[in-house]
Amino acid sequence: MGNPLLDISAVVDDAFLTKYDIKLNNGILAEEKHLPMYDELASKSDVEYIAGGSTQNTIRVAQWMLQTPGATSYMGCIGKDKFGEEMKKNAQAAGVTAHYYEDETAPTGTCAVCVVGGKSSLIANLLAANCYKSEHLKRPENWALVEKAKYIYIAGFFLTVSPDSIQLVAEHAAANNKVFLMNLSAPFICEFFSDAQEKVHQYVDYIFGTGTEAKIFAKVRGWEDENIEEIALKISQLPLASGKQKRIAVITQGADPVVVAEDGKVKTFPVILLPKDKLVDTNGEGKCFFRLEG
Repeated sequence: MGNPLLDISAVVDDAFLTKYDIKLNNGILAEEKHLPMYDELASKSDVEYIAGGSTQNTIRVAQWMLQTPGATSYMGCIGKDKFGEEMKKNAQAAGVTAHYYEDETAPTGTCAVCVVGGKSSLIANLLAANCYKSEHLKRPENWALVEKAKYIYIAGFFLTVSPDSIQLVAEHAAANNKVFLMNLSAPFICEFFSDAQEKVHQYVDYIFGTGTEAKIFAKVRGWEDENIEEIALKISQLPLASGKQKRIAVITQGADPVVVAEDGKVKTFPVILLPKDKLVDTNGEGKCFFRLEG
């Protein structure tokens, strides 16, 4: 489950970032000052429209890797409009079984993808994505997807929309010995939604995050460590719900080694650097777990 968004992607310059008060390599929710930006991006000659949103990007990559139609499923809220129809066609073409909740009043959400020098910043305008309700999840045809799933992944961004839906799925995963995965998603999630995080993290088997997110996560909890390996270890050792055996924390650091904490031990895995001339942009790289910084 997640926030389905139509990505509006284009190459911009530093002046564009300054104009709309955007930091490079960051993900935020749109404010009033950002709204004119979507039309400006759409007017660019190189603009691309991509069915996205953090979780939907991840599930599409998983589906591509599995190569079996219908091996994955996805839920989220879209509007009854042309962007929503485009989203449905895109999911079907990717082989994903998508059960969208279609809101009658709100338009399909969008995400500005501002690319500078191969790196990107994401500004999400949730719109309909913000309207998902757990009542949709509870419908028999939708809950059947949850019961069928062996692995369940939800991005931390969804904590801002429907934490009760996450809780239902998390408890189901724990009760049925299924693997439940989440990520920290963005610094603002760690900073302003820490209570919601703590409530659901006890059910999580795998937690993914970036070094920046991990440091904010630690700071909010009063941990004095700034060492990523120590933070990953503490995340892996957070309390677990009944029935859960252990948690694995995976922290990426761009071109620096990936840190994995499990069973009280930490391992690091070097990143194979990609030549800069091979880099298109970093949008989606975290969802694919490809770290593409040169």
